Amino acid sequence: MSQTYSFERDLKEAEVMVGSLESYIRQDNLYGTAGGGMFSSGSMPSLTVGALLMRLRRLNDLRSELSESQQARLDDVIENNAHVANEWRLHYTGKMDREVKSRLDAMKTFFDECRSNPSNCANLYRPEALRRTIVQDLLFGMKDMNVDVDDELKRKLQQTDNALRAWLIPAGFQWASELEPAYPRSTFWWLYQNPRA
Repeated sequence: MSQTYSFERDLKEAEVMVGSLESYIRQDNLYGTAGGGMFSSGSMPSLTVGALLMRLRRLNDLRSELSESQQARLDDVIENNAHVANEWRLHYTGKMDREVKSRLDAMKTFFDECRSNPSNCANLYRPEALRRTIVQDLLFGMKDMNVDVDDELKRKLQQTDNALRAWLIPAGFQWASELEPAYPRSTFWWLYQNPRA
C-alpha cells in the first residue's frame, strides 16, 4: 500500500472485483484476475475474497468521506458480494479459509529474510503489513459468516503475530493518513509499527 490513497480508485477496484467474483469463486485458483478497460495495463490487484473484503470494510468504515453517488455504488458492491457469498457459500468460505492460511504461510519468507539480513527487514515490510491486514479482513468475514476458525488457523495466526512482534517496534501509521480512521491501533497494531533497524 502506498502513502497515497484514492477513495475512487479503491471503489472502482471493488466494483471490478465484484463483477468477476462469481466466476472466480467457482474456479480452483486462489488468485484471480478481474477487469479490463482502465485496469488492462496490469494495474488491477489480484482478485481474492480477502482483497475485496478489505476494500469493502474500509470504504464502508469511511463512508462519510464518499459522495452520495459513491455511497450508492458502494452499497451495490456490498449487495453483490453478499449475493455471491450466499449463492455460492461453500465455494466462498472455502476460498476464505485457503486464502487466510496461504497468506500466513507466505509471511514465513519475510521472517526468513529478516533473520538472514536484518538490515533489509524494514525495506521488505510493506507487503507483509498488507498481507496481515487482508488476513484480518478475512477473519472478520469468516466471523460474519459464522465460519469456524480451526486449530490449524489459530496456530498459524499466533505464530505469525508472535514473529511479527519480535521484529517490530512502535512507529506512526504506515499507510495514507486518510485510511487511519478505518484501522484502529488496537486491532491493526502492525500498521502502527515498523521493523527495528
